[in-house]
Amino acid sequence: MCRYYISLVAIGALALTACGPQGQSDEELAQALKDVNVIDESNLNDVMLTVADPDEAVSYFQRALAINPNRIDLARGLAISLVRAGKATAAASAWSKVLAMPGATNEDRVEYADALIRSNQWDRAEAELDKIPPTHETFKRYRLEAMIADSNKEWTKADSFYEIAVGLTTTPSGTLNNWGYSQLTRGNYAEAERLFGEALTYDTTSFTAKNNLVLARAAQRRYEMPVVPMTQIERAQLIHTAALSAIKQGDIATGKSLLQDAIDTHPQFFEAAVRSLEALENTPTN
Repeated sequence: MCRYYISLVAIGALALTACGPQGQSDEELAQALKDVNVIDESNLNDVMLTVADPDEAVSYFQRALAINPNRIDLARGLAISLVRAGKATAAASAWSKVLAMPGATNEDRVEYADALIRSNQWDRAEAELDKIPPTHETFKRYRLEAMIADSNKEWTKADSFYEIAVGLTTTPSGTLNNWGYSQLTRGNYAEAERLFGEALTYDTTSFTAKNNLVLARAAQRRYEMPVVPMTQIERAQLIHTAALSAIKQGDIATGKSLLQDAIDTHPQFFEAAVRSLEALENTPTN
């Protein structure tokens, strides 16, 4: 629709030129058409970066960049599209090329660090973030700093960065979930439970946060379901998580009871829970 509309504008420009003063130059017409093409391209670029199929977007920006290799906006578009397409290694390479171009910014370096983390190049990502001045305070920068501190088991730094990141966004659910998981791996189960619960106040649909919340409670031998919104299928799956946690901690009778509850709760055949219960019942007891 957008390209069709722009084509009509271009035709209109030609018609107006034909009816206009005879002194209008070919250069003026060419400039008018060029301006229309810029608008058209800008709209198409936005579509490719948001709603287009990621692989299609990659192909589009590769073609555009081959024609205009010095356009940093196209180079950024390619890098962003590669991330969206799940091609993290290629995305990291693309972001490194963006950084070598005139007009590269600190935010480009943050995106480069993100791509490096996605491709499991944590040391390089940390080195890139270290190049960014402390005055560049953005949510994504501090979220990545927190993740790297976590990977280095620098807990005090991680907590500080997570706290800053949460304060820099209106949608902190994912970051709170990551922070909670960090606390869970450290054995701080009560704090992990609090953070998962807070994450769910921002996004009640996050099954990952719900599952992590059940894990944090189960680690404290609290196997009852938390009071959070959940579908019947989610409830069955979460009871299954609690059951496996109970069994892992040696609470076998509780685990069996929870597995049966998960099977009874699920609206369809719950194969994973049935398998777990059968395996448990067929295990000889000492």
